[in-house]
Amino acid sequence: MNLALKDAAHTPMRFVLTAFGVALLMTAVIGMTGLYRGVVGDALLVIERIDADLWVVQGERAGPFAEGSAVAPDMDRRVAGVPGVADVRRFTQFSQQFAFEGATRRATITGADIPADDGRWLALAAGRWLAAGRCEAVADESTGLAVSDWVELARDVYEIVGSTRHMVDSAGDGLLFVGINDATAIAQKRTSEAIYLARAARGTGEFAGAGSSVAQESKIAAVLVRLAPAADAANVIATIERWGDVRVLTTQQQRDLMLNARLWKLRLQILAFTGLILLITAIVVSLIVYTMTLEKLYEIALLKLIGARESVVATMIGQQAGLIGLIGLAGFLLSIGAAELVFPLFPRRVVILAGDLALLGLALLGLALALICAAAAWIGIARASRVNAREVLA
Repeated sequence: MNLALKDAAHTPMRFVLTAFGVALLMTAVIGMTGLYRGVVGDALLVIERIDADLWVVQGERAGPFAEGSAVAPDMDRRVAGVPGVADVRRFTQFSQQFAFEGATRRATITGADIPADDGRWLALAAGRWLAAGRCEAVADESTGLAVSDWVELARDVYEIVGSTRHMVDSAGDGLLFVGINDATAIAQKRTSEAIYLARAARGTGEFAGAGSSVAQESKIAAVLVRLAPAADAANVIATIERWGDVRVLTTQQQRDLMLNARLWKLRLQILAFTGLILLITAIVVSLIVYTMTLEKLYEIALLKLIGARESVVATMIGQQAGLIGLIGLAGFLLSIGAAELVFPLFPRRVVILAGDLALLGLALLGLALALICAAAAWIGIARASRVNAREVLA
């Protein structure tokens, strides 16, 4: 006779609710893992897709993503003359608020060096890529803009000619692509009074001590370099960095700076929350098994009185904990379907990969639940072993 199954049949609602709670906690683990994937994917989106071998940024800076950067407006022409460079593109990116249909929206303006940047690295959901003309934009769906919409940025009105999907920055703001000249004009927008004061300050020499080779009006954050097939990257980097006013980063270095500098604390926080959820799961399951054991102290004493061995009691408690674990794993399968329905409604993208689900279900969750249930069973068995058979006569 399987005493655990008999007990489950006697109080089925407790097992169902316990399994449901474990399944919800496992859904939260899936969500935290998917959120981590989404944050990393969004942060590395431009770095990985823009098809650049080298990033020429401001000297002694780690820009343009991990730190602010500004290079001379003609830096692309200087870099283009270096042996081994196949082509160059100017790049800039900054956050911008704008008004659309009576509401304030927020987007990350990304300057594309048209026509050098042909948009081949960008997956369009609708419309077309930017042409050579100005006042055109390609917007991500998360900005609330669609093809054929018109939006005012700075003092110009832009037509949305293309649309993307899931193209956001590390903060979750949708990307809005415009020509590099348009992006510079948007970034330089100032009030008339601010322009007047700036001109007056330059006339008095107030800012003459800046001593920078970069014009103060420059909004170019970096120059993207694609190397020739036979080029030696180390020689190209050494040649450019000898100029002294710039720094050259590889794509891998940009990835490392983004993940290990800008996103390091966020990654640790997500990992800490995931561990906390597993700890809560362990506590919940242990309390349930312990409570079940306390409620059956009379029955356990009766079993011992009629001659049942300690192993019979221990097996019953272990089977109960194992049954909760098995139902929890079954609930994990249901939680996958719930995740597909709920997580797309989240403000940040939650990326659920099949490989992560398999690893989570077969390895992490399976092992975690096994350890949790084993610990819960041990606590229950330890309490049951202290029950004296004579207590049934009290």
